[in-house]
Amino acid sequence: MELLQLQYFITVARLEHMTEAAHCLHVTQSSLSRTIQRLEEDLGVALFDRTGRNLRLNEFGSRFLRRVERSLLELEQGKQEIRDLANLEPCTLTLAVTTASILPNILREFRKRMPDVHFHVRMLSTQEMSSLLLKGDVDFCLSSPPIQGDDIECEIVYSDPILVAVPQGHRYADRKTISLVELKNDWFVGVKKGYGTRDLTDSVCEAFGFAAQYVYEGDEPARLSALVEAEIGIAFMPSSARNPLEKIRYIAIEDCNLVRDIALLRNMNRYISRAAAAFREIVIEHFKE
Repeated sequence: MELLQLQYFITVARLEHMTEAAHCLHVTQSSLSRTIQRLEEDLGVALFDRTGRNLRLNEFGSRFLRRVERSLLELEQGKQEIRDLANLEPCTLTLAVTTASILPNILREFRKRMPDVHFHVRMLSTQEMSSLLLKGDVDFCLSSPPIQGDDIECEIVYSDPILVAVPQGHRYADRKTISLVELKNDWFVGVKKGYGTRDLTDSVCEAFGFAAQYVYEGDEPARLSALVEAEIGIAFMPSSARNPLEKIRYIAIEDCNLVRDIALLRNMNRYISRAAAAFREIVIEHFKE
């Protein structure tokens, strides 16, 4: 069994399409097919169900894929650890978040402490983040809701109350608290389904007997404040996203404990670099303050 065979197998398994996999790997389809066939002969079982040109990972293939991904991740993390310890290349930090409102201050402090570290942040839905996390493709995730898994370390760093944001001239603007059912006839702006805060508020509203009506659904939470200010709709917004400079009133919800848990997540098989360790320390300090 060769390393190249395993790398090719992962690509074919993820795409379930030989032509696309060959194009992705920059090899001929016939060469890729022979490589997968030799791997299957070595294992003594077929890893794919084949119907014409269609491929589908079978039970043997699914189980083998999980093992191979873990093994190759361990090898890659070993290389990164050696490079990190030997200072052979600049440190990098790869992050994924489901909520960006808490990130600017954290990244500002991180850049102060580690100015030479390159970082890359991706804003993702919970499902997208879970996929990257399980593959070990990111150093850390900041997620709401938390994601559970056998190989996932999940640390709750903050419980963030959800508030109702209304423009200054709104009929509720002078209220300090409000009942959730009072909002059932209002128009909302929010993120799309699949983001933690949206899924949480949808489920709570349904428990109170109504579905929030949305006039805007996007994938940029930072834009919601501007839409509320412009009186396009009201919004469910985390307390941590409040901006005192905006012409918005924030109202506490009185009849339910609507709170999002923010979790710091990592794949336990991924090496914690110096940059990743520093990032974790900054996150913990930020939420303690």
